[in-house]
Amino acid sequence: MAELEVTYDEAADAAYVYFTDPQDRVPSARMYACDPVDVDGVINLDFDEQGRLIGIEILAAGSKLPESLLRSAQHPDTESA
Repeated sequence: MAELEVTYDEAADAAYVYFTDPQDRVPSARMYACDPVDVDGVINLDFDEQGRLIGIEILAAGSKLPESLLRSAQHPDTESA
């Protein structure tokens, strides 16, 4: 099984889990927003043109995801500096 890529933007406190290989990335054709009041956060599901799930965005990720996952995630806001 391929490893999942996870990015985390600390300033926005948003994480993204990719279900596609970097060389196969396609733009999202449709986004389904989940606003689970019970967990006090927002999760967005991204789908491609064929209706396949290509990624998940997690807002308020610092309180929703394990700290170890966020530490090991790519941090695009600091990697270009």
